[in-house]
Amino acid sequence: QIQLVESGGGLVQAGGSLRLSCAASGRTFSFYTMAWFRQAPGKEREFVAVISWSGSTSYADSVKGRFTISRDNAKNTVDLQMNSLKPEDTAIYYCAAGRNGLIRAQGGAMDFWGKGTLVTVSP
Repeated sequence: QIQLVESGGGLVQAGGSLRLSCAASGRTFSFYTMAWFRQAPGKEREFVAVISWSGSTSYADSVKGRFTISRDNAKNTVDLQMNSLKPEDTAIYYCAAGRNGLIRAQGGAMDFWGKGTLVTVSP
């Protein structure tokens, strides 16, 4: 069992940066694939970024080159550095953990989810 708590959301102007953090409980954190998803108002949840237990990463095309996912297995945290933010990045961002590989994780096959943190990007 893993519990996930996101932090770092807020209001930022377009072009600005935010860093989201996800703190995980549980002694087996390092074995999990970790990912960030987001859900904008009126839209379905979508994949943002994923990182494997070994550090391999993958990103949605919409954030590639602007967002960076990283993890610290010693601290049980996974971060999402978001640069060059756009109004269309406005959403609730969710941290998720799962035992599947990167491809299935991108499809949402995750075992544990946080409650989310709101990111609002103003024009």
